[in-house]
Amino acid sequence: MSKIESGKDSMAATQVFFVATPIGNLKDISLRAMETLRSVDVIFCEDTRHTLKLLNYYEIKKPLVACHKFNETAASQKLLALVREGKTVAVVTDAGTPVISDPGNILVKVLRENGIAYTLIPGACAFIAALVLSGFPADKFAFIGFLRGKANEKREYLCTYADFCGTLALYSAPQDVDADIRLMAEVFGDRSACAVREITKIHESVEYFNLERGLAGEKRGEYVLLVQGAQKRENPLNALSEIEHIRYYVEQGLTEKEALKAAARDRGVSKSELYKFTIKDKK
Repeated sequence: MSKIESGKDSMAATQVFFVATPIGNLKDISLRAMETLRSVDVIFCEDTRHTLKLLNYYEIKKPLVACHKFNETAASQKLLALVREGKTVAVVTDAGTPVISDPGNILVKVLRENGIAYTLIPGACAFIAALVLSGFPADKFAFIGFLRGKANEKREYLCTYADFCGTLALYSAPQDVDADIRLMAEVFGDRSACAVREITKIHESVEYFNLERGLAGEKRGEYVLLVQGAQKRENPLNALSEIEHIRYYVEQGLTEKEALKAAARDRGVSKSELYKFTIKDKK
């Protein structure tokens, strides 16, 4: 990890800054973020009207360029042109960290391809805040963003996480919450879940529910849904003795080395712990 640096010297060569902005309370912005927004020549933003509220609150006046999911490719070319003129640019979205379920990924790709220096001014991120508020295990988690596409596409996508044992975090618009929860109940079964909304605002709420029962009440505002991970399923092969377990895989056509590796994976032990049983089996 590099040492902590202060001032502008460490960013002298950087021309593009992805800046995290508040997800609710306008005071949740870092000093470095405000310094950056004040110092750049232009600000690319998801919605100029929304960003203007933040800038007006901190008395920052800068030219704004719209950069949203419908024009990001074209906006990236505008950004390149400005950078080649020697301009510095900040990139923000309506709330939270750019790129995380927000525009910005195409911009990063274009900057990389053209060898242009960029960095992130870190800050608020809704799903991280919700994970902390939920109290669900945070040592292992997966962020899966918004569920997109038709119901069968969403179902297929959720199936890839059915056996994930960590907490799942996803975003859901108010009109989609009930349908998303029903799909998760169908794919995951009845698990504990948590709905977090209005993060950092006056009416911030954390509601716990079970997937099959659903989330009660009228849905307002965007939600972060947290879902308990899959319970570890015991492999029936583990009931066999170590020698029988290895022999099972050999009889399925695996080499002894492959069978040893497969049995060790099933039992959650190292190959060396089972190696002695292959020796015994030869006696």
